[in-house]
Amino acid sequence: MSRILFLLLLLFPFISFTQNKDFNESIKRIGLKESKVMEIASTICDEYGPRLTGSAKLAKAQDWAVTELKSWGLSNVHKEEWGPFGRGWHLEHFEMHAHSPDYWPVIAYPKAWSPSTSGLVSGELIYLQANESAELEKYKGKLKGKIVMLDSIREISEWFDAPARRYNSDDLLKMANAPVPAPRPRRDWARAGGSFGTDLWKFLDSEQPVCIIDRNYKGDLGTVFVTGARPGGQEGKRAQDEGVRIIPQVTLSVEHYNRLLRLINRGQSPKVSFNIKARYESPNKGMDHNVVAEIEGADLKDEVVMFGAHFDSWHAGTGATDNGAGSAVMMEAARILNTYIKESGQKPRRTLRLALWSGEEQGLYGSINYVRKHFAETEPGGWIPKSLKPDHEKISAYYNLDNGTGKVRGIYAQGNEDVVPIFREWLDEFKDLGANTITLENTGGTDHLGFDGVGIPGFQFIQEPIAYSNRTHHSNMDNWDHLVAEDLKQAATVIASMVWQTAQRNEKLPRKPMNLDTPATDVKSKTE
Repeated sequence: MSRILFLLLLLFPFISFTQNKDFNESIKRIGLKESKVMEIASTICDEYGPRLTGSAKLAKAQDWAVTELKSWGLSNVHKEEWGPFGRGWHLEHFEMHAHSPDYWPVIAYPKAWSPSTSGLVSGELIYLQANESAELEKYKGKLKGKIVMLDSIREISEWFDAPARRYNSDDLLKMANAPVPAPRPRRDWARAGGSFGTDLWKFLDSEQPVCIIDRNYKGDLGTVFVTGARPGGQEGKRAQDEGVRIIPQVTLSVEHYNRLLRLINRGQSPKVSFNIKARYESPNKGMDHNVVAEIEGADLKDEVVMFGAHFDSWHAGTGATDNGAGSAVMMEAARILNTYIKESGQKPRRTLRLALWSGEEQGLYGSINYVRKHFAETEPGGWIPKSLKPDHEKISAYYNLDNGTGKVRGIYAQGNEDVVPIFREWLDEFKDLGANTITLENTGGTDHLGFDGVGIPGFQFIQEPIAYSNRTHHSNMDNWDHLVAEDLKQAATVIASMVWQTAQRNEKLPRKPMNLDTPATDVKSKTE
């Protein structure tokens, strides 16, 4: 009997290697040759984009996702409530025109939560040139009925290199050789700096101009990067709060903004007319939802492996690279795994749980609220864990995707040295697809942070930059046409394998040491 056991132990690594190889060959076939990722992305973006948190459009997209995931055979598919978030916003019509020295249509977009105007309104432009609170006094009583320009002229240069790029071997080697990141001290973001900004917006609120306009800090050639409007003098209020006062706010393309300001600097008085027709809406009475779905596990089904992406977007485009791509990839990863299970008859040991978050763009709200509900009590208004919930011990890892359309080149280990050899073995199968870089570096700004912040292994994948930061992120060019099909197929395939391997381990993934009063990561809002 002991001899048979000895032989089995000798054979086990070979059997395990063979099973993993067969599994990866199967998911490569399903994910690369039988992919549905671009169809999923087209539905998310073309039919249900944009998906601003709090809006009816996002609610309809979530209903579609629930129906779609159920049709694939996933279990426990539901919308899980969180909140309150506040009111949503829907843009029905917008136009802007310049009238002097001649007419031209202005390339511009209103900021989300800007109120409607009384039809087409016009006003004279005035450039507010102030860098400290005392300088605001010279504008007192002069802004009512005017269109205020807040930004200076931004010089732009012609592109002599393509805006899109991929990582080269030196980039990846630098990531791979990065040391363990030093813990970052926590900051009190609510009290840090910004006094002039607060004074400026209080002043604007008291003056009541007809509109406030600005321009992009990046981008050109008609690409407009635009997010949300800012309330004026009501301290502690957000644009989503019911009844808050908001002055109409519009972001212009840099070329058109520069032209208007140059005219002012030349002593001319250009006029602009514009019309915003928008409505505030609360389809869920101020609450919002995440979409959650599962593939049930086998012998370790009470433990979970989570993977997800944020489903919400900003409003100028259709939310393709941010983050229809990530959502489509994670849905496709679930479809790949579910197809493999049906074909092979093999179930994952742990339960696989997909999450499509909302509220990410306004401050990681959906994922943070999920973490607080299921895994850890935190300080009021913050992310420092004060006590852990029973399910904290039952989750092995959370995997996230949210950096555009680029293919996966590896993974950020978030300073967790113990996962590196594990990930190295798993990613070795994907050298042929270019996905084998592991860096100890942290990366931020998205939904894995809430998990990592309470001591759960939470990871974001390394993605090719393409033209995410300088062309599509939060811009009017964030549309399906800028998704790279082969990259998204590759990403879904690699992630499906990582999720499966995590589910099949005898042990959960190792965790970084954590003191309940000292979070693993300095988790802060994207908007701060």
